[in-house]
Amino acid sequence: SLSNARKYYHLHKNFERAFEYILKQDLAAIEPGKYPVDGDDIHAAVSLKDGYQAADAKAEAHNNYIDIQVCPSGKEQLGWKPRERCTSPKGEYNPEKDVIFYNDQPDTYFSLQAGQFAIFFPEDMHVPMIGEGPIKKLVVKVKL
Repeated sequence: SLSNARKYYHLHKNFERAFEYILKQDLAAIEPGKYPVDGDDIHAAVSLKDGYQAADAKAEAHNNYIDIQVCPSGKEQLGWKPRERCTSPKGEYNPEKDVIFYNDQPDTYFSLQAGQFAIFFPEDMHVPMIGEGPIKKLVVKVKL
């Protein structure tokens, strides 16, 4: 829950700044787009689009950034699996976008609702944007 965000500040030197950015936003009103926060160290993006069926959603992981994902509106389901157990990459790692996709299926699924967040480290393969109808998504990228 975002109300407990302070408990996560110690996990990374830039988490306090990243969470303070999130907590200062009017999440109901924030518009889709890209938002600089602190140079290369922290940046954010907001999207608003219809969710995917689980079979059509993209499994992904990142090498250089941690994702803090927030669902300001809608109900989003996410998938997760330890990256070390992923065996089927879908193409090569893209260093410009800091992403690699996988054909692997998640081991577990969970839901995010308004006021909640998930953190994904490079060790976490994750499948975002599973759901029906419009989902607003805020992703804050924190450089390792």
